[in-house]
Amino acid sequence: MRIPLTRYAVPEILLFCGFFIAAAVLCLWSFPVLTVLPLCGLAFILNFFRDPDRTIPGGLDVVVSPADGTVTDITKVAKCPYIGGPAERVGIFLSVFDVHVNRVPLRGKVEHCEHRPGAYLDARDLRCADENEAVDLGMEAELPEGGRVRVMIRQIAGLIARRILCPVEKGRVYEKGERYGMIRFGSRTEVYLPAGRWAEINVKVGDKVKGGMTVIGRVSKDPQR
Repeated sequence: MRIPLTRYAVPEILLFCGFFIAAAVLCLWSFPVLTVLPLCGLAFILNFFRDPDRTIPGGLDVVVSPADGTVTDITKVAKCPYIGGPAERVGIFLSVFDVHVNRVPLRGKVEHCEHRPGAYLDARDLRCADENEAVDLGMEAELPEGGRVRVMIRQIAGLIARRILCPVEKGRVYEKGERYGMIRFGSRTEVYLPAGRWAEINVKVGDKVKGGMTVIGRVSKDPQR
């Protein structure tokens, strides 16, 4: 039976859990009333690094959320690096209480992965999309009846999150909802489609979403005029 903790942080999980367990034993032996403090720390670590299994919706044109969190904006941008032109973006803020494992929104082949150094603005600040440290993952996704579309997912570091993990392989085909990385301790994740390729968007600002499970929209086979 799978332990529902992320494989992207095994050393950190072991280190933090060992520290808090040792601290709890020490407190229990010397200052029992303080035992609750390391136990709270242990609970936080296990909660933060949790990685539950998800039921992935079917349909090649169905776009799932790349992260758990809250939809903060649905915006048009003038130019998206991998897409190479105007795009439409759905931005998601991840609090420290959300699952931080990222998942691909559509089945597709990895063609692009680029790290961008930058600042560490609060992930709720829309300027972070252009100014914060980030990793862009570009994929060519398959659509029904042989159609294809470029999709980009951007992992963005936040004020507290200072490490982005994206151990992807170029040329590899990822299934929709498959795990591909994570961001640590509060962050932002965005999904981009070329302008005119959203057939519909099923979320609005303020909605809570779950990575790999919540349908955020459906992609059109052909650009909409």
